[in-house]
Amino acid sequence: MSSILNTYARKKISFKKGKGCYLYANDGKKYLDFVQGIAVNSLGHCHSHLVKTINKQSKKLWSVSNAFTISEQEKLAQRLCKHTFADAVAFQNSGTEATELAIKLARKYFYSQGKKDKNKVVTFQGAFHGRTLAALFAANNSKHIEGFGPKVNGFDQVPFADHEALKKVVTDNTAAIMIEPIFGEGGVKVVPDYCIKGIKELCDEKDILLILDEVQCGAGRTGKFFAFEYTGVIPDIVPIAKGIGSGFPIGACLMTKKVASCMTPGSHGSTFGGNPLAMSVGNAVLDIIFKKGFLKNVQKISKYFHKELHKLQSEYPKVVKEVRGAGLLVGLKISQDQTEFIKKLSDNKLLTVKASENVIRLLPPLTVKKQNIDEAVTILKKVCKTYR
Repeated sequence: MSSILNTYARKKISFKKGKGCYLYANDGKKYLDFVQGIAVNSLGHCHSHLVKTINKQSKKLWSVSNAFTISEQEKLAQRLCKHTFADAVAFQNSGTEATELAIKLARKYFYSQGKKDKNKVVTFQGAFHGRTLAALFAANNSKHIEGFGPKVNGFDQVPFADHEALKKVVTDNTAAIMIEPIFGEGGVKVVPDYCIKGIKELCDEKDILLILDEVQCGAGRTGKFFAFEYTGVIPDIVPIAKGIGSGFPIGACLMTKKVASCMTPGSHGSTFGGNPLAMSVGNAVLDIIFKKGFLKNVQKISKYFHKELHKLQSEYPKVVKEVRGAGLLVGLKISQDQTEFIKKLSDNKLLTVKASENVIRLLPPLTVKKQNIDEAVTILKKVCKTYR
């Protein structure tokens, strides 16, 4: 019997090392990894620049209290603000922590204006915002919240992309609207541009903050640093994590000057958030992502990947119902049993992960090459043939 809490249905595969797109199991088998920690390893496994950075920083300083100035943190915050909408950044350890802070910011902002009852957040059915209590009840997934009552209040929820329902639920007590530009866990569903723009217009009209949760779709995964950049909309708050650390635990909450002004010393904190080791890794990740041409290449390889997957859908329409997603956040909605399909892919040495609505997620690193895409599509075809 394992001593680990039984919260995951773990596959009986264990890995001893990884490099780029590949994982190597203890039994010597080589797998093409299109899970990458669930969109975490943005630069693949053991990227040389990150390895060198971790080795170098580990010999200098790992952790120091946020009661002191942390130069690596200052540098990462300045770079994020320079390349994004943000004026301020608060570093956390995970996406859930970043999302929790986003909710706190929305409430505190209006509290600081004397609007103490303006504290509710509107969310959307099918969303995923994390596993802490507030994040669970923000998403309100019945499977996730079962047994964790009483309910955390302060959230109203509407159907996905239902703007009329959204307008009806908004009141004078609404502080923020929170949405993922691409629903990752919720089925790799891209929120239409007109919907994001409509939400922003409603926020401006009703004095509501816009929170865009980019924990899974941010940090370059769509070919721009943020997925919302394609819409032209400017949000108030954006929580990020996953890809910004490329496998090292880093979360961050980005915000405008307007929102940041409500927070004062003591209003939030984190023991490990923003530690020198993590911040050095974050800066190393940005060294690569912000390198000239890198995100353009992500757009280019993504276009090729989507084209090949649409060919697959055309060849096997009874198996692949829909190709979803944007950039390298990709989903295949299939007609077959999801668990069996994923197992068949794994048996053929391609690792994938499920999402809601019977969707298979394909999440290669941003450094994926054409030959890796071809290898994955070949395996997908092989599995699809078994259902003919």
